[in-house]
Amino acid sequence: MATLTGSDLLTQLSWRYAVKTFDPAKTLSQSQWDTLEQALVLSPSSYGLQPWVFFNIVNKDVRKRLQAAAWGQTKVVDASHFLVLAIVKDFGQAGVDAFIKRTAEVRKTPEGALDGYTKAILGDLVNGPRHAIINEWSARQLYIALGTLLTSAAVLGIDACPMEGFDIAQFDQILGLDAKGLTARVCCALGYRSAGDKHATEAKVRYPRSQVVQVVA
Repeated sequence: MATLTGSDLLTQLSWRYAVKTFDPAKTLSQSQWDTLEQALVLSPSSYGLQPWVFFNIVNKDVRKRLQAAAWGQTKVVDASHFLVLAIVKDFGQAGVDAFIKRTAEVRKTPEGALDGYTKAILGDLVNGPRHAIINEWSARQLYIALGTLLTSAAVLGIDACPMEGFDIAQFDQILGLDAKGLTARVCCALGYRSAGDKHATEAKVRYPRSQVVQVVA
């Protein structure tokens, strides 16, 4: 298996930027999209709980409605793929139980053998102080998945743009998320940059490594 070198990785991360204008004539192959979907599935989360659902918006009419709720941003309809990343609202006992059941199934472990792990999770997220901010906690997990997606896309030479500029309540209504116990938190457009996107040639603005990475010896 070919190994991505450090230089290759940094080249791709330097190449990527938040694309403002996508080329509507260019689309991802099914293989490319399958890879990105699986990268999302493999994203890490605290305790492995995965308190999220990712919506791939294929329907063009739905995309147009979402565009109106995203202040007219063209990337919603022009990008090859448009994802809405949602959290499970008020993640609690049911979510923990479902995860423990899935763990026992995948690892062929008796559920009773996971009682200690279950107790630790419940003590932290359901019965502990973090339950008061559980939706914020879930959103932080969602952004880990978003980071995985953006990096994976960059490595594959696929353009992307994360988006927080949308009306959450309208997105939830359009997609019927309330009834599913979900709420949108961030979106991501994926595809290929337009040749006319002037931002593609702008220098990447980052603070120097010496300023943002400090060593505690």
